[in-house]
Amino acid sequence: MTTTWNLDAAHSEILFSVKHLMISNVKGTFTDATATITSNGNDFSNATATASISTASVNTKNTDRDTHLKSTDFFDADNFAHINFKGTDFKAVDTDNFELTGNLTIKDVTKPITLQVELGGVNTDPWGNVKAGFSFSGKINRKDYGLTWNAALETGGVMVSDEVKLSGELQFAKQA
Repeated sequence: MTTTWNLDAAHSEILFSVKHLMISNVKGTFTDATATITSNGNDFSNATATASISTASVNTKNTDRDTHLKSTDFFDADNFAHINFKGTDFKAVDTDNFELTGNLTIKDVTKPITLQVELGGVNTDPWGNVKAGFSFSGKINRKDYGLTWNAALETGGVMVSDEVKLSGELQFAKQA
């Protein structure tokens, strides 16, 4: 039996972290996303997953930095409104852990990525809605996607690292 699960955005968070000045991490979120998982009931092995994230929804709690991230130096949100993910393989590692491989598209550049996914469980809320919770993590090299802006530091190194760590806490609602 095929089951569709849609992202419950009110109970989900998509995060990223990047090293700044080579000494500390700056974290941010994307506040506008949609995602769907198609599974065999509550069995998520061999499920399919897709997601679309609004680039204009980037939020690092700093208006100037967010404006810069939306500019042509980074996401170019006016011309590339979404980051898209299309899963190609959702493979069970054990009962609660999966490897989700797929294609990530940022600024019309598509590259394969593998995410580590943990199933937190499936439960029914007080209103009878069946929910599934997942945590995910992974990393990308931002330059692979045309996000190349940087500045050299006097003391050596660069202002923004190439590696971006991705993570999230996602809750999905089972569709009738």
